[in-house]
Parts: sequence; structure tokens; C-alpha cells
Amino acid sequence: MAEYKESKDNPLHKEFGLWSNTKYVLGKAKKYCLSALVLAAIGMVTSSVLQYFWGVFGKYVLDIIENGIDDDAKRHNLIMFLLVAGSITTVLILCKTVSGSLTWYKYIDIRMHVISERVSRVLGLNYEILERPDVLDVHERALEACNDNQNGFEGMLRIIPELGQNLLTVIVTFVAVTVLDYRLIICLVILAVIQFLYYRRIVKKDKVEVWDKLSPIWRKIGYMSRVTQDFEYAKDIRLFGLSGYLVEKQKKIFREKEEKMDKHYNMWSGNSYFSSLISLITQGLVYAVLFYAVLKKDLSIGDFTMFLALSTAFSQSLPFLLLRFGDYKKCSLRVDDLRTFLELDIIKKEETIPLPKTDSYVIEFKDVSYKYLKAEKYALRHLNLKIKAGERLAVVGLNGAGKTTMIKLLLHLYDPTEGVITLNGVDIKKYEREEYYKLFAPVFQDVETFAFPIAENVSMKTTAETDKNRVLNSLEEAGLEEKINGLKHGIDTYITNIVEDDGIDLSGGEKQKLALARALYKGADIVVLDEPTSALDAIAEQQLYERFDSMIGKKSAVYISHRLASTRFCDNIAMFKDGEMIEYGSFDELMAKNGEYANMFNIQAKYYNEAV
Repeated sequence: MAEYKESKDNPLHKEFGLWSNTKYVLGKAKKYCLSALVLAAIGMVTSSVLQYFWGVFGKYVLDIIENGIDDDAKRHNLIMFLLVAGSITTVLILCKTVSGSLTWYKYIDIRMHVISERVSRVLGLNYEILERPDVLDVHERALEACNDNQNGFEGMLRIIPELGQNLLTVIVTFVAVTVLDYRLIICLVILAVIQFLYYRRIVKKDKVEVWDKLSPIWRKIGYMSRVTQDFEYAKDIRLFGLSGYLVEKQKKIFREKEEKMDKHYNMWSGNSYFSSLISLITQGLVYAVLFYAVLKKDLSIGDFTMFLALSTAFSQSLPFLLLRFGDYKKCSLRVDDLRTFLELDIIKKEETIPLPKTDSYVIEFKDVSYKYLKAEKYALRHLNLKIKAGERLAVVGLNGAGKTTMIKLLLHLYDPTEGVITLNGVDIKKYEREEYYKLFAPVFQDVETFAFPIAENVSMKTTAETDKNRVLNSLEEAGLEEKINGLKHGIDTYITNIVEDDGIDLSGGEKQKLALARALYKGADIVVLDEPTSALDAIAEQQLYERFDSMIGKKSAVYISHRLASTRFCDNIAMFKDGEMIEYGSFDELMAKNGEYANMFNIQAKYYNEAV
């Protein structure tokens, strides 16, 4: 269990306040399931009334009996009175039961809609923003706020009717108990406050002495669970004889956890004893006042019963109201986190213009620099580069040279820190991102597949929107025809068995080919291959690049690689080093220059020749 961190250490964090969050939660409930609010209100009122209903009606029954029921008329009235009271009680219990049985899953349904809002917000965030540590922190807190049905959003939703029920009971019974003896109400309030303060002391002590100390222990337990149960560690554990060591280490961690949990249980057992003592004192005071009233004020048996019920209801509801209000405030803090993320507004929205409809797109980097958030050095500096329509551009350099940053800027996943990137002479920031993305068919180094059918993994569209003939053609061109023909369900086969039991897993090479088919299917004007063949040897990579190049026809293409020989067929080559483009030109030009590119090419070629 991770203790909630009530901190303001994130500059993006906002505080909306208890009342604002209450309106927000009720507003979401009204939007997604109004019936839940109606049922909760019914349950709130009926639960409150049931706490003292028979105490009030019992008074009148006892008064009738005390006055005598000798004649038939009185007996008839008493029977009718009991029947009416019984009917009302039945209706109240029925309403309370129906409310309780129907609202719990409606609360979950409302929370599921809020989770969908969070997911939609994540998917809609700019990629660059989503990588920021402060945004990731806000999102993590938002995730906690809507993934728990007892805390955060749903916690507030559940506590609202509880608070309403107990507040209603306190208001109704307060007047009656005050009429009985104002000193009793003062004592009951003092006892309730003492019980609440003791409870809050235990909560804080439990947090500091148990849950804060348990945080590193949970982390250790999580790590040990992964090591002892993850198949990836199995070979090393067996071959190096680590089984006994790991078991003893895990036992030691569990003993640490048990010590803290024993302390936790002891503290809350003490709280239970203290609450029982307060309850005993409260009941003693109530009965003492009532007996005094019977003896000194000639209180009737009926009034005794009524005031006993009302005093008991008050003494039980007030402490519970205070305790749950504390929980309610804690849930509200989590809702602050949820709303902070959902209402995140980092980049100002500007008016956009339509993407130009043309067969010729020219992209130009004009003195572009980029520095990651909180980084000391620029990842890319003063880049000036033009990618012409139909051009094959190779982007080469060692790892960390700035190639990937340049590609993310090209794809508009990042915005330049300095300088501008233009499309046909217009700053790309003036175009809608989603429309700009349609210009590119990227294939990244890490190929991601989804638990969809193969066809949808290629088209990246719904089944209804997928052209299966086009999918088959793309897979064939990418070299997966034989694999598909060997599958029982063909392109309708699911990838992974997470969704369907007969799903399949693809090898690394097959995933790379699937990614190539995905790019071919999209048929965008500009193809980007960001080292998707890094697992292949240099010769195989070169052959794949050249084969893919022949597939895309006259489209523009950007090929990224740290192997210089793989991209010698390109029109131009841009070589990066330490965040700068240090050389640019055709293969022949760069070799004739005998500079950094030629030197590195010759070094790599030497290794390839030796390997052969």
C-alpha cells in the first residue's frame, strides 16, 4: 500500500478546494449516471430516518398503552398505528436496500467513464509533454485518484451520501437532545471531538511509524516478486544456485513487513478500545440524564424511549460525521490531482491553417536547436537542412549524435527550442498536428504491436475501415506472405493471446517486417525508417533498406542508421556528431572530401571485410 503524498512539490499541481471538488464529482455523476444520485439521495434519507424512527413511533405506542387500551376503539387504533408504522418501516428498509444494492456498481460505472477521460487525455497530449517528469508525476497521481474505489474520485462519491445521512441525523436529533438537557449535548459533542482527535492522532502516527516505513519494504517485495517469478531470471537462478539465497532474502523482507503490520494492528486495536470506552461513557451519560428526567421531571416511558433513540442516534452520528469528513478531505486532495491532469494546459492553442494539398512537400530546418527539459546541453544545435520532394536522405552517426532528436522534430513530436521547421515555406506549428502526422509513415527501432488482428496491426484502423486486400499486398511486399499463409485465420489472427487464446507471438524479425508493411499500407508522402533493422547484420540491413526503397517509388524517404554502408544508395547523407550536422552531401562527395564520414565508413568497412 503506497501512502498518499499530500504534497505541492509539483509546479503543475493545482488546488481546487473541497466545495469545488464536490460540485465536480456530483457533476460527473449527473453527466454519466443521474440515477445514481437519485438512489443515493433516497438511501441517505431513509438510512437517517431508520436510526430513530422506532424511537419516535415507539413513544406514541407506549403512550397509548400507558393511557389504557380497554375499549375496542383504542385497541383498533393501536393495531392500525402499528400496521402503518410497520408499513413505513418496510418501505424505508426496502428503499435503503435497493439504494445500496444499485448504487455501488453505478459508482464504478461513473468512475470508468472518468478513467476513459483520463486515458483520452493521455492519448491527446503532445508526445513531448508526455515525456516531461513533472507531467508524468501529475499523471501518476491522477491514475491513483481514479483507480481506487475507496479513495479519490469514487471515494468522494461514496462518502457524500454517508456525510449527508449523518449530517441529517445530527441536525434532526440535535434539537431534541437539547430540549432534553443542553448539558448532555455539550458532553456528547466534547466526547465526539475527543474520539475524533484520538482517531486523527492514530492516523498520523500510523502513517509516520508504519506506512512511511513500509514504502521501501513494498518496493523490495515488488522487486523480489519479479525476480522470483519472472521467467527471464530463471536460468541465472538455477545455474548460479541462487534459490536458497533468494528465499532467505524474501523471508527477511517479509519479517520486516510483519513487524510494521503488527504495530499497525496494535495501534488500531487501541483505537477500538478507546472508541468502546467513549461509547460506554456516552451511553452512561444518556441513561443518567434520562433516569434523572424520569425521577425529577416526571418523564413518561414513551418520552424516555424517544429521547433514548434520538440521543443514541446523535451520539453515534456526530463522531462518524467527523471521522468521515476527514476521509472526505483526503479524497478531495486526490481529486485535485485528477483535475490537475485532466485540465492540464501547458501549450497554448493557436489557430491553425489547412495542410496544403499537393504532391510535392519540402521540409526545411532553419537554424533549429533543441534542449530537453532540465538538460544542461543541447541535444541538437543550429541545424540547417532541407528535405526535397522525392529525395532519399540518410541520417547517420553514432549513438547519441542527435539523429533521433532530429527525427522527433521532423515528425513534430517535439517543437524546436530555437529556430523553425517549415513545410512548403510555412512553420509546421501552424498546421494541426494530427493532419501533419498523416504526411509520415514511420518505422521505429522499437516495433510495437497491439493485441489486435494482424490486419488491424497493419492498417492501424478498425476492422470496418481496413482494406484487407491492401493489407495482404503490404504484407507480401514486406516479406511476411509465407508466415500469413501458414496461419489458420490468416490476417485475422490476433497478435498475442491476451485477447484471444489462439493468438500468436511474432519474432523480432517478423515484427520489423510487420512495421514495414504498416508503413507501406499507410502510403504517406514521406517515409521515415529510424533504425528498425538494428538487430540485423550490416549486409542484411543494407539489402532490406534497398529493397524497401524500391517499394516506396517516388516518395520522400529518410533513413536513419549508425551503419554508414546501409544508406550509400541515398541522394544525400547528413552526418551528425555531438548534436550537430558536421557533414552533408552525396556518398561520392563525402568520400571524396575524406572527412569524418569517409573515415568512419572506412573503419566500419574494415570490420565488415574482416567478418567476411
